[in-house]
Amino acid sequence: MDGREHYLYILVFSILPFLGVMAAVFFLWNSLAGPSDMVALVIMSIITGLGVSTGYHRLLSHRSFKTNRFMKIFFTAGGAMAGQGPPLIWVAHHRRHHRIADKPGDPHSPWFEGEEGVRGAIKGLWHSHLGWLFDTTLTSDPVRYCPDLARDKDIRFISRYFVAFVLGGIVLPGLIGFALAGTVASFFTGMLWGGLVRMFIGNHVTYAVNSIGHYFGGRRFDTPDESRNVAWLSLISFGESWHNNHHAFPRSANHGMRWYEVDLSAMTIRLMELTGMAWDVIRIDRDRQDRRQAGLEKVGSGRYAPSAPPTPLAERGQAATKDSVAIGVADVE
Repeated sequence: MDGREHYLYILVFSILPFLGVMAAVFFLWNSLAGPSDMVALVIMSIITGLGVSTGYHRLLSHRSFKTNRFMKIFFTAGGAMAGQGPPLIWVAHHRRHHRIADKPGDPHSPWFEGEEGVRGAIKGLWHSHLGWLFDTTLTSDPVRYCPDLARDKDIRFISRYFVAFVLGGIVLPGLIGFALAGTVASFFTGMLWGGLVRMFIGNHVTYAVNSIGHYFGGRRFDTPDESRNVAWLSLISFGESWHNNHHAFPRSANHGMRWYEVDLSAMTIRLMELTGMAWDVIRIDRDRQDRRQAGLEKVGSGRYAPSAPPTPLAERGQAATKDSVAIGVADVE
């Protein structure tokens, strides 16, 4: 997509799901929503939620685990159906975000709107939640930030035909509804609930991790950014809202780092591991967490704390990469 196409896409798929929610409210009010609609909503929420969390984020962006080609395509296609952007662009923006989180140049930090007080907070939260997506000048070069994916023909294919996958993510729940209820009406209401309503809810949950997850909540680790753990978002975000944990250890497959921190994506990866569909899963033990926190405490916390951004993947030499892994820089990719 070029800048104009991207802007048009974001505009249409910000308005259309909202209109879908309004229509769904009308259907509920008039008792026109059936069990098949709820089934379509749940199934598609799981497919696209795991697609973004397990696929786009933990597999592609941070390489937290390895899997086979079928599962890679399944998760990436599910992420594309969520409608948040082509995988190449999504990953490039996300790796750039981690490199300079809450510093100048972060694509979606809520902290750089140039105003203080309540007005500045509202502007910053709007920017990080949705506003940044309308910035036609924003570019995060996939060749610079994710050359590993730019060489992957499957990821390039899904990125190239991204809009078709989004439309497929709207038609598929219609087919689910039709298969369950057997009527033309159930096809269209399935598209409404499992397509548009699901897209509205799922995307705003992800956007909330960007906005709320860098403004409100607890901080277990004194990371050089403003990332927060937001417990009430954890279930519907598939564990993404344990965001401070994630910024402390971006390559960890587990974002929930205590037994009580619900992380559905980590559970999914664990199940895949037990069945041989995932391997080389990166996890961080408690001792390493404590040592990392002790080190972070020495340099300060928050967006004004000094940090040394890791070099983008395309700019790392072979020797530099080995040195980075040796000193633990790989943890902050």
